[in-house]
Amino acid sequence: MKLRRRSLLAGAPDRKTVAKDAVAGIPGAIGSVPDGMASAVLAGVNPIHGLYASFAGPIAGGSTASTQRMVITTTTAAALSAGSALSNVPAGDRTQALFLMTVMTGAIMIAAGLLGLGRYTRFVSISVMIGFLTGVAVNIICGQLGDLTGADVSGSRAIGKALDLILHPGLINVASLLVGLSALAILAVLGRTRLSPYSTVVALVIPTLVTLGVSSIARVSDQGTIPSGLPSPVLPQLSLLSPSLVTGAFAIAVIVLVQGAGVAESAPNIDETPSRPNRDFMAAGIGNLASGLFQGQPVGGSVGQTALNIQAGARSRWAAILSGIWMILILVAFSGVVGHVAMPTLAAVLVFAAIRSLRVTDLGAIMRTGATSQVALVTTFLCTLLLPIAAAVGIGVAISLLLQVDREARDLAIVELEPTPEGDFVERPAPAQLRSDHVTLLGVYGSLYYAGARTLQADLPDPAGAHRPVVVLRLRGRIALGATAFVVLSDYARRLGQAEGRLYLSGVDPDLLEQLRRNRRVPVHGPVKVFVAEPTLRVSTAHALADAEAWLVGHEPPPSS
Repeated sequence: MKLRRRSLLAGAPDRKTVAKDAVAGIPGAIGSVPDGMASAVLAGVNPIHGLYASFAGPIAGGSTASTQRMVITTTTAAALSAGSALSNVPAGDRTQALFLMTVMTGAIMIAAGLLGLGRYTRFVSISVMIGFLTGVAVNIICGQLGDLTGADVSGSRAIGKALDLILHPGLINVASLLVGLSALAILAVLGRTRLSPYSTVVALVIPTLVTLGVSSIARVSDQGTIPSGLPSPVLPQLSLLSPSLVTGAFAIAVIVLVQGAGVAESAPNIDETPSRPNRDFMAAGIGNLASGLFQGQPVGGSVGQTALNIQAGARSRWAAILSGIWMILILVAFSGVVGHVAMPTLAAVLVFAAIRSLRVTDLGAIMRTGATSQVALVTTFLCTLLLPIAAAVGIGVAISLLLQVDREARDLAIVELEPTPEGDFVERPAPAQLRSDHVTLLGVYGSLYYAGARTLQADLPDPAGAHRPVVVLRLRGRIALGATAFVVLSDYARRLGQAEGRLYLSGVDPDLLEQLRRNRRVPVHGPVKVFVAEPTLRVSTAHALADAEAWLVGHEPPPSS
């Protein structure tokens, strides 16, 4: 896949829109301060690394994305996945391991874009994705209750920590709880006003200022020293490479890719140019490479930041790029202040964001859809709660593929087509048994790959007991078949031959005919006769029917195709 350099990099800003984009980038940069720090808390590292990611991702990713107003920055799902992958890494190596994993994530995503894997995101079912995102939201809420209340809770999983807090309410620090609740109240109230874009900043600043003299409240600086200024680029330490980091990088890549596809759908380009999933994959990968090299954590297309970018009046990709530049200025001027932020306020920001991310309408719709969707949603949700994120993602992808195969198998239908004097066909259910000395015309709906082909095998009318049954199977619109379908057709032709009957294939695409000849399993030069599709509908089927009727009357072998 070749990408022109001109199309991959951002051009100079448009003078007509650059001012609007510069203004639109300010709320994004301000909002990225609490979001970035909170995401770093989820990843289990110093909050400063979330801020570093919040300038590297928007600048590098925004310069290359095809979805021009998408903001590539920290996301809670990617941060939670990173924290899960780093859970067994020694505390002293965790930060460097994070940089390595972020760079690996970027490399995986760039490779996915170059290989054209964007089309495969549609195979992740909405049931699985909603189950995963709901599990992520519940994990965030449960995992942040300790910081929100100032309690020193224990547990191997977030839900275990929440249970420990419920069972031991005496662990709650009243001052921390009040700070956390006040931050939640500010978020809830300002979120309904024009100050909504700045609500997270206000929720951090006001409770923090009021409680600066309270020593019992944990501060961001307790998580580690907050350096001033900008970070220097660092190369990842390959000596820290481990299977958990590799699986973590793949899990984050899958999450970011699927989420990014959803963000692209919600943020169409103003100039109406279509988004290109593979290029957006590469843009997110480039954002992760830049983030890892500048001591940041994994990034991806952010639903919240992209929505804020659009709401603030972004006109082009330069709004995201400039928000990253504004973040650099904030780091230079105010990085020393970050260490004083009260930890309960960060926990409140995460809890509030997690609650808002719960898609209750989608959950209700899926639960009303049917048993298959319910099982997919609940299974993925429980796996996300109880297993490492990498395992939950793998199981979710496997469930999506199984659902696809199951749907293909169950959606396949065989109908009998009865010709009318006017030249049309009347559909009716396919017979269970074939009739002697009779031509049966069959049409097939649905996929003939894998399980679909086996469903075809089970549902084809049985030739046993019939004498000289003839079947015309209409295959129009299919340009290729899988190996299983060839086995099924070969077996059915053999069974028809045992009853002294014949199999005709009509509406066969030239490419499919060539595939049939190369496969050699279906005897198209012998007992199976093929009629290639004509530009006019039903012509090849009419020819096949006429030939089959003539064969029955004369009982002569059909000529080779």
